[in-house]
Amino acid sequence: MSNIGNWPTQRWPWIILAVTALAFEIIALYFQYGMGLEPCIMCIYQRTAVFGVLFAAIIAAISPQNILFRLAGFIGWGVSAIWGTLIALEHVEMQTNTNPFAFFTCEIEPNFPSWMPLHHWIPSIFEATGSCDSIDWQFLGFSMPQWMIVVFAAYSVVFALMFIIRFKHAKLI
Repeated sequence: MSNIGNWPTQRWPWIILAVTALAFEIIALYFQYGMGLEPCIMCIYQRTAVFGVLFAAIIAAISPQNILFRLAGFIGWGVSAIWGTLIALEHVEMQTNTNPFAFFTCEIEPNFPSWMPLHHWIPSIFEATGSCDSIDWQFLGFSMPQWMIVVFAAYSVVFALMFIIRFKHAKLI
């Protein structure tokens, strides 16, 4: 276990985390541009959360021996993974709710901070053009947001395990 506890101080685990997030971003762009599936606002928020994991991993990989870089990586990873899970769960609720009195709507434009309007800066990646309630793609009976729950839950579980093991054995993040 102590060997695993040292992983966050090494560069390769952070690079693996970054590569997985980058792979999910490439897959999302393939779905959008290769398969013609239009992302909704919830998809854009989930995409943003995956970018959060990617950038957190890159920051930590710059200097994993430095506690500030490592702490920034852990914080970014944890916040992005948990936020992504919550957004994916809400998206699934929008798609599967059968209550005729429940009214779910998506915003038309992403609600990014005014100081960082990603949908204006990079509309090819962050502009929402689809509808949140439509299920345009499924694999093994699961929709895209259901698969994203799996992805974000995996990111969250690995984050929690690494954080706990690192804290327990090294007494440092």
